Amino acid sequence: MDTDATGSIAQIMVVDDDPDTVTILARYLQREGFATLEALSGPQCLKLVAEHHVDVILLDLMMPEMDGFEVVRALKNNPATAEIPIIMITARDDIESRSEGMRVGVSDFLAKPVFRKQLANRIKAQLDTIATARSIDDALSRIEVASDSADKK
Repeated sequence: MDTDATGSIAQIMVVDDDPDTVTILARYLQREGFATLEALSGPQCLKLVAEHHVDVILLDLMMPEMDGFEVVRALKNNPATAEIPIIMITARDDIESRSEGMRVGVSDFLAKPVFRKQLANRIKAQLDTIATARSIDDALSRIEVASDSADKK
């Protein structure tokens, strides 16, 4: 089982307008020890992420109603979801899509077809980054407390 920075089983949201793709990716992730949430649209993703803890989002770029870039913008503009890593999964593996994705806040890209081990490794890398950032924040907080205590003496 893979855990998040708190030691809980990591929850990965899979977002794609193709139900078969969502099912396949969710099964891959479950076999790798992750918990999954599934969404078939951008609006459904935004609704679920407001209701559930999510550690990483796998997001398709080309979806009707609300494309992946619009979903990323909405997530990054919300303080409650702005720090969730987003891995964009797309059949469009061109430099313009990657550039726009990085500009709006995508953490990583995977081109379709996605392979199970590659997917798991990319997610683990995002979870490791989160854990490292939290460790640094904790260390900085301890330094600030120690500094404040020393200043009062």
